[in-house]
Amino acid sequence: QVQLVESGGGLVQPGGSLRLSCAASGSIFSINAMGWYRQAPGKQRELVAGITEGGTTNNADSVKGRFTISRDNAKNTLYLQMNSLKPEDTAVYYCNAEAMSTTLPRRWVDYWGHGTQVTVSG
Repeated sequence: QVQLVESGGGLVQPGGSLRLSCAASGSIFSINAMGWYRQAPGKQRELVAGITEGGTTNNADSVKGRFTISRDNAKNTLYLQMNSLKPEDTAVYYCNAEAMSTTLPRRWVDYWGHGTQVTVSG
């Protein structure tokens, strides 16, 4: 199995910055695409940003120019640098990874972290 653990959330004032991290661990054979999703109270979970194994990224229109997704494949870690935060960015942020464990039969599985709360309030 593969475990994803997010960290770095917290309370920040509008205009501030936070950096989220997501560490993957366990019986990892390979990790393909990774991404950050968020879910605000009363809303559906939405994609914030995604990144392929090769480093190609895509961002939601609402965060373009403010958020940057990156990954360190050697450390199996995903990051999200969030700048110019707005109150509407308040949500629980989830890490997602398409990964293959060493357990047979090997297959690609979508894994999720438990989430980290980001609150933007002044």
